[in-house]
Amino acid sequence: MAPTQTIETVTIVRPLKVIAFICGLIVLLLMALALGSSDWLLSDGWRQGLFSHCTEEDAGRPLPFNLPFEPGCQRARGVAYIIVSEALAICCTLLDAFATLMAGLGLRSKDTNKKYRFYRAAVYVMIVALISILIALVVYPVCFAQELEENYRQGAPDAGNRTVWEFGWGYGVGWGAAIFLFGGVILLLCDKESEEIYYKERTILHEERA
Repeated sequence: MAPTQTIETVTIVRPLKVIAFICGLIVLLLMALALGSSDWLLSDGWRQGLFSHCTEEDAGRPLPFNLPFEPGCQRARGVAYIIVSEALAICCTLLDAFATLMAGLGLRSKDTNKKYRFYRAAVYVMIVALISILIALVVYPVCFAQELEENYRQGAPDAGNRTVWEFGWGYGVGWGAAIFLFGGVILLLCDKESEEIYYKERTILHEERA
């Protein structure tokens, strides 16, 4: 019997896309820490996050913004820029979760067309998530600084006589999430999808039987 040729489809898992998937998981962890932290801005025993502000026992008095002295953590003030930053941070977390799911499905899929669609969706959603967290990270300190400046201009009655403010680790974690999101987007964009699947041709010899 004459030899026959067969074509095999070989699927390769690209390491850059695996790293992009891991970046998405890391972003979820970092965003959970950032959302739960009250250490975005702090000064003299008082600190403020997205969802709460906390007062230490030995905090300097008076507290900023005419807040009553209550040691512990309370719900964040209902100021517009805090609410907007909360919403954007939550959107970033949800979008990143969806993008990471799409990247994971792309890694698992054996169908070429589905694989490309999953990766494309992951890239677009990650870009929107990145834009969301970047806006939140810019809006929060800028609007806070404007709020303080306005109070200082009025004789600093609401600033609690605080002149030194610092960014806390919660705010830094937010920037860490943005960096990993940016890395995930770049990895998904730079890795060529066409290299994930190639076709290998081989010849099979059949022995004749008596």
